Amino acid sequence: MPNHMMLNELQHREVRVHTGYGVAYGDNVMCVLAIPSEFRSLVADYPIFLHKDEGSDKFLPMAMFGFEVEENLFLEGDKWQANYIPLMVQRGPFLIGFQDGEPGLSTERNMVVTLDMDNPRVGGDGEALFQPFGGNSEYTDRVVGILQEIDRGQAALDEFNQALVTHDLVEPFALDVRLNSGDNHRLEGFYTIHEERLSSLDAGVLADFSRRGILQLAYMQLASMSNIPRLIRLRNQRG
Repeated sequence: MPNHMMLNELQHREVRVHTGYGVAYGDNVMCVLAIPSEFRSLVADYPIFLHKDEGSDKFLPMAMFGFEVEENLFLEGDKWQANYIPLMVQRGPFLIGFQDGEPGLSTERNMVVTLDMDNPRVGGDGEALFQPFGGNSEYTDRVVGILQEIDRGQAALDEFNQALVTHDLVEPFALDVRLNSGDNHRLEGFYTIHEERLSSLDAGVLADFSRRGILQLAYMQLASMSNIPRLIRLRNQRG
């Protein structure tokens, strides 16, 4: 169970965060949320599928690392074997939150950073969160930037989902994988974009999609499917 505390220099001056990778740090995950601004980088390594969130009914893009729960085929010991690591992994044990402004002074919400004190990355060794004489460390500033990019991406995720749903562009996707060992795996419960419906949209809708960046995201999602054979090769290499 996460134990998030607002990041505070007085309380967390001696805290360190381990930035490596491994099963011990919870990196053996099948997929993570893909932020639209990183699609261009993700496409080089990962298939991007859509997953229907049960709470919101939104179709959310997910960068896929494996074919089953707790399988990350890009993880080899303490190494992540890919050109790019998704933002949701890079953020580590941190989350972004908001506080209401002080009564009578401000109605705006203030962004805060929280740290999961029970996360296995958090301890007495690793990257310092603050400089010896005060102020954020370079690592903390980088994490804040990652969290801000994730937060900005929420509006883009909503816009992307709404465009796909409005124009009936989502279709179920299932994948049967036969391994060299003879074992069969079936990946289901995910979705992809219906390419024929996308290409047959009228010129006005396509122009609107292009202007808003949705068309580019859609075709990058489709292009990412070419990474499925790589996942299969990685799985076969594991035996």
